[in-house]
Amino acid sequence: MTTTTPDPHAAEPVRLADRLAAELAAAGVTHLFGVGGANVEDLYDAVHRGGAVRGVVAKHEFSAVTMADGYARTTGRVGVVAATSGGGAMNLVPGLAEAYASRVPVLALVGQPPTGQEGQGAFQDSSGQAGSFDAREVFAPVSRFCARVDDPDALAMLLPRALAAAQATPRGPAVLLLPKDVQQAPVRPPARTPAPVRTPAPVPAPTPVPDDTPAAPAAPLDPAAVGAVADALRGAGRVLVIAGEDVAAADARDELAALARCSGAWVAVTPDAKDVFDNRDPRFAGVAGVMGHANVADCLRRAEVCLLVGTRLPLLARGGLDRALATTRVVCLGPEPPFVPATALGGNLRDALRAVTARLPSHSRARPCPPHDGPVPVALPEPAVPPGERIVPQARAVAAVEAALPADAHVFVDAGNTGAAAIHLLPAPRHGRFVVALGMGGMGYTFGAGIGAALATGRRTYVLAGDGAFFMHGMEVHTAVEYDAPVTFVIFNNNAHAMCAMREEFLQGGGRADDLFAPADIAAGVAAAFPSLRATGAGDAAELRTALLRANAGSGPAFVAVTCDPREIPPFLPFQSFTRDATTSNTTTNKEGSDERGVVHVG
Repeated sequence: MTTTTPDPHAAEPVRLADRLAAELAAAGVTHLFGVGGANVEDLYDAVHRGGAVRGVVAKHEFSAVTMADGYARTTGRVGVVAATSGGGAMNLVPGLAEAYASRVPVLALVGQPPTGQEGQGAFQDSSGQAGSFDAREVFAPVSRFCARVDDPDALAMLLPRALAAAQATPRGPAVLLLPKDVQQAPVRPPARTPAPVRTPAPVPAPTPVPDDTPAAPAAPLDPAAVGAVADALRGAGRVLVIAGEDVAAADARDELAALARCSGAWVAVTPDAKDVFDNRDPRFAGVAGVMGHANVADCLRRAEVCLLVGTRLPLLARGGLDRALATTRVVCLGPEPPFVPATALGGNLRDALRAVTARLPSHSRARPCPPHDGPVPVALPEPAVPPGERIVPQARAVAAVEAALPADAHVFVDAGNTGAAAIHLLPAPRHGRFVVALGMGGMGYTFGAGIGAALATGRRTYVLAGDGAFFMHGMEVHTAVEYDAPVTFVIFNNNAHAMCAMREEFLQGGGRADDLFAPADIAAGVAAAFPSLRATGAGDAAELRTALLRANAGSGPAFVAVTCDPREIPPFLPFQSFTRDATTSNTTTNKEGSDERGVVHVG
């Protein structure tokens, strides 16, 4: 008879939740954002016990996703969010939709009722059995990969697949559905610590994440396409580059700058990519599209070639440019084809930029940039401020932010009039992100995203949002206070959904006041709710700048609110053809034509 001696070094079984937490840490994940609940509590317990990943409890699952989104956009790593079943799971959908549309790598870990209760009337059953809806059918359209972990041993295969799918081209969310009993099931720890999953370099990179995994071979560049793009640039006297968010995602800023120097190109950016090119460089032409600068359209009309880099040029980025694009040769470098006809070169964006630049005859020296007007802000009337009222014009408020903004800060800009003003007027910080969530354009995105970025990087992060966005998701300020996140919340309070009110006035004949609200003192309310928070109401631009500088000198969150006029016209193309004395029958068109004004819809 043969006896087997137990191996004293064999690891004891652990809960699947513990193994999952350990493998996330081994993959380079530092934070898990979410909201607790019965069917995800084991994962949160495992994160707490493991200690390598910091668990952050948000106030709402939408904001938890945006925290993971902001984490991903500022580090280049996968952002991870966790939620329980039922309403908690459903609250993830709009945040995942933004990450899907904006190509942001996010992993969602979603608790589910125990498998033995599925189809038996379980609370929050979403198995698809016995008349319940199927969570997989909900998450599939807003994810690159979605799977249920029904077998505990399947995690070893499904987690790497989910992480790989989130970071593949196109990037986006991956979802793992985790029944409670599966989270609790005993599994063997991995025989060795998993190597970190390869991710893009941090954007911008404060500290590179250690990575020993061999890189997956990139798709080879098509030499003929490289030659076609290089030939187009070589033969052009004037080139306009329009660069997009993929430049940041690929950490290709240096390569973009090198191509601009060698080609002598002007460089414009899409509204969601202000930070991919130095806004103070003489080549900088401004922001393209409906919140952008007239100089971009002028440069495009003068250019012989328009080179798209890391952008598909969606509607908000090309509004006002369609006519000039139709008469200009367009070439494109990027992982996905553009929305306009173009000669396209796919593959890795950094490699493509390097390959094209190497073929330019002037690659060893800078080529002069042709003269251009630069990103001159559009001239719009300031509101008339009655004596004694503390109303701050948008342009002055943004100037105060610019004066206080640290060079390495991150900036997250919300939707509406506030977003249009910041995109048009505020230069991106030299060494930080300037993020606008234009995938879905969801109001309130910035509150969670700014917190996620601040916790991930430790840098001062600015959130610029209107009162409408604040009332949607502004209670995430509580999360910033709880975790002492270095976030400065700047609220432009015009006591309205002002962009909606302007659409009603200019495009629908006016007469409604649904989107105009009774005045609210947001700063006073926040100060009363959170006594430890530095919360200030600024009555003019000087007070705003002083409050922001004071916040920069601190280590935790700060909150500043300014009152703005809901009737102030923002730098938004569909409104610029209207003046204060516009009548309800006014049908004046802008310079690019009525089609450019009428088809753009932003909430």
